[in-house]
Amino acid sequence: MAVKEKETRAGRWNLRVASDEDELVRAAAEESELDLTGFVRHAALVEAQRVLTDRRRFALNEQDWDRFNELLDRPPKVPAGLEKLFSKPSVFEE
Repeated sequence: MAVKEKETRAGRWNLRVASDEDELVRAAAEESELDLTGFVRHAALVEAQRVLTDRRRFALNEQDWDRFNELLDRPPKVPAGLEKLFSKPSVFEE
């Protein structure tokens, strides 16, 4: 999901950070041989992908995948208390 260098960038981020945060990020950018903007953009994109992937996909080994599918294929169990609750008339009905 890298942005091409020649691509026009219309969006702009303007943030305020504490001085110790600024020093830390600038040092990391320098160690990475990136300018501050490139480092922050890259870090933000990596974290955004991680957050979204974490909520949209998950990976399992073969054994766990088989167990997961086994659980999904089981017929649902209805707890007795739930069955009793749904057998009563609704408080919203007259």
